[in-house]
Amino acid sequence: MKPSFGITAGVATGVLVAATAGAADEPVTEPGARLEKLAGGFTFTEGATCDPDGNVFFTDQPSDRILCWSTEGKLTTFMQPAGRSNGLIFDPRGNLLACADEKNELWLIDGHKTITVLVREYEGKLLNGPNDVWLAPGGELYFTDPFYKRPYWKRTASEQSVQGVYLVSADRKRVTRVIDDLKQPNGITGTPDGRTLYVADIGAGQTYAYDLDKDGRPTNKRLFCESGSDGATLDAEGNVYLTGKGVLVFDKTGRKIQTIEVPENWVGNVCFGGKDRRTLFITASKGLYAIRMRVQGVNARGGK
Repeated sequence: MKPSFGITAGVATGVLVAATAGAADEPVTEPGARLEKLAGGFTFTEGATCDPDGNVFFTDQPSDRILCWSTEGKLTTFMQPAGRSNGLIFDPRGNLLACADEKNELWLIDGHKTITVLVREYEGKLLNGPNDVWLAPGGELYFTDPFYKRPYWKRTASEQSVQGVYLVSADRKRVTRVIDDLKQPNGITGTPDGRTLYVADIGAGQTYAYDLDKDGRPTNKRLFCESGSDGATLDAEGNVYLTGKGVLVFDKTGRKIQTIEVPENWVGNVCFGGKDRRTLFITASKGLYAIRMRVQGVNARGGK
């Protein structure tokens, strides 16, 4: 049975002064910006991403639907049911890539809402549950596969030997496990030049950076910061945004430069959106929030 709930849309009132930065750091938020609650009444929001026009899509995962907050400030349901989708990202053709947790699959949803299953399993065994996904500029897909036991699954244990990170080739013909030594990988993102991958190990409370070689394989693993994360994104200055208790912003060296406080128990994900890509959208448990930024986001449209 699906949960029943109401939605309050367009509640665009400033609820919090949200910038706490070190004295020597220029905040990434726009001067004087205040966090705004755009909509509420959800069960648990996740998967924020931006389409090529700046509209923001996100999931209410327990309620099995994908929603859209338009650049005109209107909230609509894009798809329901939606495979218990979690993490989302758009490709340049406007296809929505979704971590469909219901049957542990990775989906492509086209403009007609036709679903193509890109990944069903690995080495003949069910995935744990694709959680978050990043599209590299060359068209390769990277997704995390932690194990969170769901009440709607028939199985009770993982079939995979590890909770890993996977690479799907640009032609979608090959799936390779490329990271197998993390406790519970979750949030994932990468730089727009395709050279650096960030993976948050939420189980270990750490985020790692990797170089990507010419074949797209992660190399040179190094600790980026002592913070795990549920989601992740980047801005044009190379700052990395991690989520959990609010939004934590780290510069490219891994130094925390700002915290954006959010009045919810948990922040699932973040993305830049809007027509100018200078609004940070925050999926935080029962609410969708936004704040104007001094900088633009760089991962709004995925690969080339």
